[in-house]
Amino acid sequence: MAETLDPYTTQAENTTLSPQAKIEGLHTIVKSARIGMLTTHCSDGQFHSRAMIPSTPFTEMQLTLVFVANNASSKFDEIKNDSNVNVSFCDTSTTSWASYSGRAKISQDKELIAKHFSPSMAAYFGDLKDGVHTGKVDDPRISIIEVIPDEIRYWVATKGAVGRAADTAISMVTGKASAPGEIRTISKAEIQLTQELHMSK
Repeated sequence: MAETLDPYTTQAENTTLSPQAKIEGLHTIVKSARIGMLTTHCSDGQFHSRAMIPSTPFTEMQLTLVFVANNASSKFDEIKNDSNVNVSFCDTSTTSWASYSGRAKISQDKELIAKHFSPSMAAYFGDLKDGVHTGKVDDPRISIIEVIPDEIRYWVATKGAVGRAADTAISMVTGKASAPGEIRTISKAEIQLTQELHMSK
C-alpha cells in the first residue's frame, strides 16, 4: 500500500545498477556541486548546518568525505555530543542531489592534515600573530573531520530542463507521477565492501 501512495519514489527508484556505476554517478554530483551542507546535532536538540567543501585528493572509489576545519568552532562540540551527521549536495544546474548519512570522526593526525591542507585554506583560520595560531599547516586549530557514510542516497536527473518541464506538464494532464530522474541508494553493505577493496589497493 505504501508504494502506491508514493508513486514518484516507486517509479524513480533504480535498484539495478552496480555499486561502481552508482559511485560514478554520485561523484559526478559531488564534483559538480562542490559545496556540501554538513549537518550536526547540538546538545540542546537543535540541528545546525553549514557549507563546507570536501578536500582533495578524491579517489575513484572513495566514499568517505574529508573536511579541513577549525576545531575551535562549535561544530566540533556538536560532533562530540553526537557523531551522527548528514552531508548533502545539490547541483543546481541539473537539480541532482546527494545525501550522506553517517558518522563524523575527528582527527589531528599530522600526516592526514598535511595530505589535505592547502595554503589557500589559511584565509579561513587567520594569523593571530602569536607565533602558534598562524593559519599554516602546523596550526593546532587545524583538524580533519572525516565523514564515514552508513548510507548514501542520491537523485540524478535523467532528463534536461525541457524534458523535466514536459514530464511535469504531462503529469498535470494525466495525473501520473512525474519522475524525470532516478533515486539511487548505496547501502551500508556496499559501502563497506567498496571501502575494503579500496583500502586493499
